[in-house]
Amino acid sequence: MAPPFYPILFLLGFLLNPPPASCSCTASDRLFIAKAFRYVSGFRLPSPNATAAPGAGSGGCSLLLPSKNLTGTISWAYLRNVSALRAIDLSGNSLHGSVPGGFWSAPTLLDVNFAANRFGGALRFGHSPTLIRSLNFSGNRFSSASGLDAMPGLEVLDLSRNSLAVVPLGLAKLRNLKHLDLSRNNMSGVFPDEFPLFGEGFDYLNVSWNKLTGEVQPEVEKKFGVSAFIESGSLKFLPSASTGRRSSSSPTAPQPSHKKKPRRSRARKLGLFVAGIASAIVVVLASVICVACAVIKKRRKIDGNKCEKKETEAPQEVRWVAEAMQSAPVVLFEKPLMELTFADLAKATSGFGKESQLAEGSRRGPAFRAVLPGDMHLVARVEEAAGDAEESSAADYFREIARLRHPNLLPLLGYCIPGKQKIALYEYMERGDLHRWLHELPAGQPNVEDWSGDTWEQPVVEDKRGAEVCAWPTRHRIALGVARGLAFLHQGWVGNARGAAHGHVVPSNILLGDDLEPRVADYGGGVYRGTAEGDVYDFGVVVMELVTGRDGWSEEAVSWARSLVRDGRAAEALDTRLRLASRKEEKEVVECFRVGYLCTALNPEKRPTMQQVVGLLKDLRCSVSSGSGATTSSIS
Repeated sequence: MAPPFYPILFLLGFLLNPPPASCSCTASDRLFIAKAFRYVSGFRLPSPNATAAPGAGSGGCSLLLPSKNLTGTISWAYLRNVSALRAIDLSGNSLHGSVPGGFWSAPTLLDVNFAANRFGGALRFGHSPTLIRSLNFSGNRFSSASGLDAMPGLEVLDLSRNSLAVVPLGLAKLRNLKHLDLSRNNMSGVFPDEFPLFGEGFDYLNVSWNKLTGEVQPEVEKKFGVSAFIESGSLKFLPSASTGRRSSSSPTAPQPSHKKKPRRSRARKLGLFVAGIASAIVVVLASVICVACAVIKKRRKIDGNKCEKKETEAPQEVRWVAEAMQSAPVVLFEKPLMELTFADLAKATSGFGKESQLAEGSRRGPAFRAVLPGDMHLVARVEEAAGDAEESSAADYFREIARLRHPNLLPLLGYCIPGKQKIALYEYMERGDLHRWLHELPAGQPNVEDWSGDTWEQPVVEDKRGAEVCAWPTRHRIALGVARGLAFLHQGWVGNARGAAHGHVVPSNILLGDDLEPRVADYGGGVYRGTAEGDVYDFGVVVMELVTGRDGWSEEAVSWARSLVRDGRAAEALDTRLRLASRKEEKEVVECFRVGYLCTALNPEKRPTMQQVVGLLKDLRCSVSSGSGATTSSIS
């Protein structure tokens, strides 16, 4: 018989040589995975292997990267395109950001483990039914969860140790659930009305450390035990027919027992002696492990110095949240009766943390995604430039901006002034900005932030969507919409006959709606000076970017593009994806390129007004489609 400490030594040997990261995917899928983790520090593409995750079945792709010291954000658009992805394990890392709802529409995805990371914000699962059976999000920073009813086959759900404000929406419709852990969320809700039926297959429940109300039937208490309801709020425990016990509040945490321990038998003493020897060996080996880990950690610290610096600075960036007036009201222009405070806004943005911060940058200040009660999705922008303004003048400024209503301007929905910081609330645009749409998404693939309408079961629809992204009519509509929005700004509105210039017309400030209708953002006037002629020039550069597909426009690049138009060689620079269109549409693209040429004239006085640009863009499609090859404007 082997000595008792042999299994311990075997376990230590396993820990000293942990299994490598697993990735049982094809070569093309591995390319998608590499792109998905391109902004993740510490990521190394695992070697290909044939080991699928337990239960994943044959022919599936599994990505297992638990406890790999990964830090950063994932590009979900690429990860979602991994074919036959069945299992993914990213637990025990330091990944942050939000998880877009469209990721869950992968048709073969079964098991997901994102535990012990720093993911946050709203957790939405979309509307299309999925086959997912196991979800583990414990130990993250999610503020809400919805759409669970799209997962009829879900068996295991762990959302413990997050920041959920209310019981996840759709939870009551999960009929196949067997394991549910919502402990340590401090969430509100009614038990058992908002929970699934506790059938025979339901074998684990934990709702401890929450703020629940309602009644607990005696059979439910007996099935899951008192430990499932520790400090769970003001639950009322109904009396049992046999004992008649009644409790008006949730049970408290059990106290440690102080009973006398029975005398140890001789065999047990011998076992403890052997265990002591084994423990000594463990201590020695653990010391070796600690030294090795220290060396590895130091090396990684050197390699990721910039990333670590950002992490250490993060608490400083959100210190103002704790110092702000929590009771400051949130003003919503279209919902004046909705009573919200800054505390609600801070909770909806995970304390204005990195996990809720949007990728889109802004000259005015950082922007955060907020999910308010009623599933209201907004963007909360901290207006850093208005930090020194008085509260009354800041409120007047927000009310003035809110009066700008145009289909191609991003509307201001409300504001909050909790102290020195001024926060503007805008409509959240699912499709993101024009720059991301043009350059950062895989060709022919949907946007990472708007997959709610995707259906993997219909690849023809997916291909059509990709074709629309690259189609010229879509890009022309975007250019025309931006021109209309800027023209509205320039000509003035009720209460401001002089109008205002934008001052920073770039693709990242052009957001796209569900129908790809553009909305100009980051406008306002008063804080940043600009001219209408400058906006026309910037718009011309945006037009050149739309027709060529090129990124990064310096003055030299603009001069190069203008020389092509001047020499009659504009077609040479058109986006290769647009070359697939008809000959008639190619002429339209060239005409649009000429509009960009006019807008970028070196002499500001020779540039057209935005109202004239609107007319040119509207006319060019009509003139070409009627068979005329003549341009609607001269280039001189």
